[in-house]
Amino acid sequence: MSQTNLHWQQRREHAVTGGVGNSLQVYIHKALNAELWDVEGKRYIDFASGIAVLNTGHNHPKVIAAVLEQLTRFTHPCFQVTPYPEYVELAERLNALVPISAPTQTLLMTTGAEAVENAIKVARIATGRSGVIAFRGGFHGRTLLGMALTGKMVPYKQGYGPFPGGIFHAPYPNAYHGVSDEQSLQAIEDIFAADISPDDVAAIIIEPVQGEGGFYAASAGFLQKLREICDQHGIVFIADEIQSGFCRTGKTFAIEHSGVEPDLVTMAKSLAGGFPLSAVVGRKRLMEKARPGGLGGTYAGSPVAIAAALAVTRLIDDEQLNEKAQRLGQQLFRALHAMAEHHACIGDIRGVGAMVAMELVKHGDANQPDKALTQALVQQAGKMGLVLLSCGVRANVVRLLIPLTAEKEIVTEGLKILSSALELVQNAPHAE
Repeated sequence: MSQTNLHWQQRREHAVTGGVGNSLQVYIHKALNAELWDVEGKRYIDFASGIAVLNTGHNHPKVIAAVLEQLTRFTHPCFQVTPYPEYVELAERLNALVPISAPTQTLLMTTGAEAVENAIKVARIATGRSGVIAFRGGFHGRTLLGMALTGKMVPYKQGYGPFPGGIFHAPYPNAYHGVSDEQSLQAIEDIFAADISPDDVAAIIIEPVQGEGGFYAASAGFLQKLREICDQHGIVFIADEIQSGFCRTGKTFAIEHSGVEPDLVTMAKSLAGGFPLSAVVGRKRLMEKARPGGLGGTYAGSPVAIAAALAVTRLIDDEQLNEKAQRLGQQLFRALHAMAEHHACIGDIRGVGAMVAMELVKHGDANQPDKALTQALVQQAGKMGLVLLSCGVRANVVRLLIPLTAEKEIVTEGLKILSSALELVQNAPHAE
């Protein structure tokens, strides 16, 4: 492909809405594991994984082989018309993987937002209630209900309302910014006292580790208390594992670190190794309340994506992905702490397993987020051949989502680029 990145960027600006953002203005031609090559032949190390989609790396040979085999048989009979065995097989695997000891059932969809919406639908029809409590900083999708649940206004919600009612937000526990577990739990009790009776709340939805919100992790104690609140009031506990699932944190699902059993789990992203597929997996007594025809979608449970997901679920054990996540996380923490010794702008380093981030601030002050530095770092790293992602309610967090299959040498090379890029932008003026 001979066209330049500039050529494609110019065409993009005419053809594609600006409402779809891009981190970098480079156009990818091919990819393999943790490496990308653009249309000009330049190589990049991928520390973004397509926003947490590629825990098994780009084009894992076993995933590609499974997809190619499926393509020779059929692509879309539609499960709701003429079902196929692979859907059932994947449902059985997911039922066995989730940390729920009771009997479970699965619904397959296409996107993470669809998984969230359908989890809320299941909670509502199973309880006969309508209210939902979510958390500030949480991200649950760009559909109207997804935006209502999301706890960040810009860029996701501003100008797109009004949103569905019955949604309430509590502060997510965040020690770095002074929000304790007790304060967050009290906020839920305040919601019960002032806004909605707990008897009218269908579900509480939480990311065990916030993704877009900044990679803050809820403590085991907090999640246990949340479970107690749900049990006390008959509320459905939904764990949103869309970004944290499939071994990213060193457990197949992040909620497993707490020992808490959710009622429903939403999953997507790395479920199918780069192919669009999502799922809601939950207690059978809840899932079976949905009436025939009330759940589903034309493309829900694509057999091509299911083939990829079946391969991914085999790789969890075959390639010891949880163990790889733990080792990768250790490598990342060591490197970032070494950088922090030389850069006061790194205010906090946090994460679980290989879901790791650093928060950039001014003068080492947690109350002075440095959004401009964060943006400059992402751009400078891109120029030097490293793909990074930012996140956070204050847009000052750099998150690392490296394929768990990445070679240690590739990760080391990427971390050196990150350190050099940070050195450059830290010593250069950048616009606010």
